[in-house]
Amino acid sequence: MVPADQRAPASPPKRQVAPWNDERVRSLAFQSLTLALVVGLLAYLALNAADNLSRQGIATGFGFLGREASFAITTALIPYSPADTYARALLVGLLNTLLVAGLGLVLATLLGLALGLARLSANWLLGRLALVYVEIMRNTPLVLQLFLWWDLLRLSTPPPREAWKPLPGVYISLRGVFFPVPVYDPLYLWMGAALALGVAAAALLGVWGRRRQARTGRALRLGLPGLALILLPPAIVFFAGGAPHLLDVPHPTRFDFSGGRSITPEFAALLAGLVAYTAAFIGEILRGSILSVRSGQSEAAAALGLTRGQALRLIVLPQAIRVAIPPLTSEYLNLAKNSSLAVAIGFPELFSVTNTVANQTGQAIEAMAIVCATYLAISLSISLLMNLYNRSMAPVER
Repeated sequence: MVPADQRAPASPPKRQVAPWNDERVRSLAFQSLTLALVVGLLAYLALNAADNLSRQGIATGFGFLGREASFAITTALIPYSPADTYARALLVGLLNTLLVAGLGLVLATLLGLALGLARLSANWLLGRLALVYVEIMRNTPLVLQLFLWWDLLRLSTPPPREAWKPLPGVYISLRGVFFPVPVYDPLYLWMGAALALGVAAAALLGVWGRRRQARTGRALRLGLPGLALILLPPAIVFFAGGAPHLLDVPHPTRFDFSGGRSITPEFAALLAGLVAYTAAFIGEILRGSILSVRSGQSEAAAALGLTRGQALRLIVLPQAIRVAIPPLTSEYLNLAKNSSLAVAIGFPELFSVTNTVANQTGQAIEAMAIVCATYLAISLSISLLMNLYNRSMAPVER
């Protein structure tokens, strides 16, 4: 028996906390109430919309995608006619959006890099010109810039009858730039497959070169071999298949041109506006990222005998890009979403085509749901690719 004075004191009984005073219970209750309110609001809106549509005799669902579109699209990367379905019309709009966004991302990055370097230049005039450009582009609305580019392209070119002809088969007028293109041949599919294999081989060569450099410390110049791996396979397939060279050449008609391919003023204005606008933001991002790299890095590179260009390319930019990737991702997402402003100048991208489909069918909810889901998929894809690139650029800890 343990003496009474040596026994451990009994723990005090736990106090019963009222449910409304328990933080976890309150948090769960508030979240459940918020979720119920959101679900109830969405259900009310859905039921109200369905009731209004039924009273107006408008069908619901996505069955309209299989009906005939009955409207033309001026710019299409795949064959399209008004007799095709609404689904194909939306596909044409999606491909136009992807084309503008893809070209815009590449060109805006290159122009932004040039602007960022110009802002850091020791040349006073170059730095001030870059500053003026950045301030003008960043502080004026994008839709206003699109109208400006559109008007410049239309007003500075002649009518079709007086079109400029800088090269044989090439015409420039207010209708756009018309140029010859190769007539389709099944051999081109094999050339595309050979090109894909060449790109894969060049990528594997680059991986091998980096691993060898990490192992031996000696860098190999693999630029020309990689370029040869990319270009030689499709060239071999082209000449082995008889080198088909038939061209679809544009010809002037009474009011327009027939044949060939064209770059419309709307497409050129949209691409120029997106690139010029986004490049101003990218330039400032890259300028700040370069300034975030300590000056001692450049001084150490100069002490090793590297030129300023070599120091920038091999030492400064690889470190600056790690800082720039997150804000660059945001600008890339903005560029892809800003392509929807093409509806203001009449370029048939996804949102413009969807707007036409909604007006013709009356099924605006389904049409807008499709375009929202598509833009969401595009944005998530860009974010995924940039996150993967960010992970590959992360420093390796030993």
